[in-house]
Amino acid sequence: MPARPPPRLLARSQRFRQRLHLPPSPPHRRAPRSPANSPARSRSSRACRARAAASKVGGATITYTDMDDATAAKGAWDAAQEAQNANTALNDPDVMVYVGTFNSGAAKVSIPILCGQNLGMISPANTYPGLTKKIEGAVEANEPDVYYPNCKRNYTRVVPSDEIQGGAAANWSKQLGATKVYVLDDTELYGHGIAVVYANTAPKVGLQVVGGPEGIDSKASDYRALAQKVRQSGADLVFFGGITQNNAGKLWQDLRATLGNDVKLMGPDGIFEQAFIDAAGPAAEGSYITFGGVPPSKLTGAGQQWYQKYKQQFNSEPEAYAGYGYESMKVTLDAINRANKKDRAAIRDAIFATKNFNGVLGTWSFTDTGDTTLTAMSGRQVKNGAFDDANAQTLEAPK
Repeated sequence: MPARPPPRLLARSQRFRQRLHLPPSPPHRRAPRSPANSPARSRSSRACRARAAASKVGGATITYTDMDDATAAKGAWDAAQEAQNANTALNDPDVMVYVGTFNSGAAKVSIPILCGQNLGMISPANTYPGLTKKIEGAVEANEPDVYYPNCKRNYTRVVPSDEIQGGAAANWSKQLGATKVYVLDDTELYGHGIAVVYANTAPKVGLQVVGGPEGIDSKASDYRALAQKVRQSGADLVFFGGITQNNAGKLWQDLRATLGNDVKLMGPDGIFEQAFIDAAGPAAEGSYITFGGVPPSKLTGAGQQWYQKYKQQFNSEPEAYAGYGYESMKVTLDAINRANKKDRAAIRDAIFATKNFNGVLGTWSFTDTGDTTLTAMSGRQVKNGAFDDANAQTLEAPK
């Protein structure tokens, strides 16, 4: 897209304040998929803030506000808090776009609140298919229509959804030599959804599902009985759909202690964060982790330039979703620019009209369901206490 001066949104003497929301996470994962003060969320939020800070679109001054949907009492995202955040945004006439959510379950709360007032949403991390698509066996019967009651769709996401990631994870399991798999999940929207997709895909690629999808108690003090059950099943790989904050670290420790190193452990992007490695400790070593996209270090072109600048500016590695947060903000600013007026419906429509967008993730478009045309997946192991993204593999779901 050729560079051009941005059009004026209002007369020179006027300004409007644009607040953009990135909810807490992380997961992702998710997710979030992480609590409000987690590295995954703070670095994704940091990427959004960095992009918005230098932005002025025509006569519009862009103001970024970081809202937190986690509560101290819950220690993770909270539906009541997310609803409060959405209503706060809804009732502020200066809010034009809601950048979020990070957690798929939180989006389930906020989409119908914001939809009726034409407030557009762009998520950097939601991967649950049912938010935008009807996929038999993988989403609820009333999804996604239940989230858009008598209103025009307002929700988009820049990350591929889990019917792709779950299928790619099952395919990778087969390529790694697994024959019998046990499927666990944390019972949340994201975790259970991706576990179901994995379990449904497994037989199609020649894997025998010997257990699950089975939900875990995220508050359990140990999982030794469950680990014994997995061992007795004869599984040679365990797939867990869920997020770090739902006790994934303890689950990994007990699975590894009971199953040893011969049984492979795999999880999705809900545990693709340093917090998981910290929680699981040595039990994380050798784990296989999928991600519904490309890790920051593997981005090319404009993405690689962003990656290098991020490291220089913040003196740290960006978490997996930081680039997706940055892209969400770029799309937001581009849509405001194209809408050319302070109007929620016009900006929402401009978001959906995003086509052949040349950003840090590559060149992509939004579909009529609000999904990205990007389908790139990746997988890596935990080696020497870190994610080995240098040797990350490109993954594909079975055709």
